[in-house]
Amino acid sequence: MVIKDYYTLSEASDLLGKNKETLRRWDNEGKLSAVREPMSGYRVYKKQDIDLFKDFFAGSAEGDTSNFVEPLKQYTVLELFAGAGGLAIGLEQAGIKCVALNEIDKYACQTLRSNRPHWNVLEGDISHYNFLEYKDQVDVVTGGFPCQSFSYAGKRLGLEDARGTLFYEFARAVKEVNPLICVGENVKGLLNHDGGNTLKGMISILDEIGYRVMPVQVLKAINYKVPQKRERLILVGVRKDISFDFEYPKPYKKIYNLSDALKKGSLYDSDVPNSVGAKYPQSKKEVLDLVPQKGYWRDLPIDLQKQFMGKSFYLGGGKTGMARRIGWDEPCLTLTCSPAQKQTERCHPDETRPFNVREYARIQTFPDDWEFRGSAAHQYKQIGNAVPVNLGKEVGYSIVSFLNRYYR
Repeated sequence: MVIKDYYTLSEASDLLGKNKETLRRWDNEGKLSAVREPMSGYRVYKKQDIDLFKDFFAGSAEGDTSNFVEPLKQYTVLELFAGAGGLAIGLEQAGIKCVALNEIDKYACQTLRSNRPHWNVLEGDISHYNFLEYKDQVDVVTGGFPCQSFSYAGKRLGLEDARGTLFYEFARAVKEVNPLICVGENVKGLLNHDGGNTLKGMISILDEIGYRVMPVQVLKAINYKVPQKRERLILVGVRKDISFDFEYPKPYKKIYNLSDALKKGSLYDSDVPNSVGAKYPQSKKEVLDLVPQKGYWRDLPIDLQKQFMGKSFYLGGGKTGMARRIGWDEPCLTLTCSPAQKQTERCHPDETRPFNVREYARIQTFPDDWEFRGSAAHQYKQIGNAVPVNLGKEVGYSIVSFLNRYYR
């Protein structure tokens, strides 16, 4: 079996916008049949079957309805854990003004200042800042706080129980500012972190400080004009004096691929500019030279598979991100902070190398004129940690729609 002619269950799920259980059911019913990958026994789908089914099922992308909405007035946001500005740019494109951004990484702060000199960048540890000057002056507080466990005190968790964590600082800022809405973003793994207790604790804390938490959603970036299989958990709190709910952005039918990201087309009006980039060690390059487009370690000769994978060769799971060469006609796998690290290779389709800095930025839908500061390693880290700009913009439209309803 030549794996590049097949999609994994996860890839098919992304392309069709259906969950894996639905695809398994369709396979059992004969509606969309899978075949078994010989080595692992996992379901895989013929590329031609998925492409035909996708066209039939999704219909024309021309029927997509935009989430765009015009703000009724100038809305404002205080952004915490701002990173290199992925979410901030997206919100700005949606029409929301950043009044201040907090970030501890000095290179990310340099990036923010150099691109937006008028932004008020609060550099340093968030615990050193007081946000009371923004009380009742800002519509939204956002933040991509890290996922950290709490120590429980009784059945409910209060703000003080989270002291010492960065979510505590996020919630403290929300309490001090008293915005109409707060939006947190995190990795999908927060859903099950500590058996789900961490997320329950966050919801309990937001409830204590006066916010109703909307049903948590994990948004797939590929459904929001991002050529990358990245998922972000969105946690939204609505102030309790507001009776209506926040509505998440509607997904689009059209899925963008790597070609859309790096070549002139509907996403960008020019090919990706040249830039610095990482390289693979010669030993890894010699291995990846043998991997075809859309292939991975299982496309290597069996002796090389065992050598490259080591003990992982004998463990379960597809590990389809290892020794992976991305294809032009598919979205990129989730970018990491270090493009050459072992076990998360995202190799260029035609050249045996990691994506360079500007290619990384394109895959995250940053504008070409957004310049990153620091060494190449620092730039990769900033981009790899970012919220994709286009995903941020679509979330921004939902925020604008919510605020329009409040102020109407």
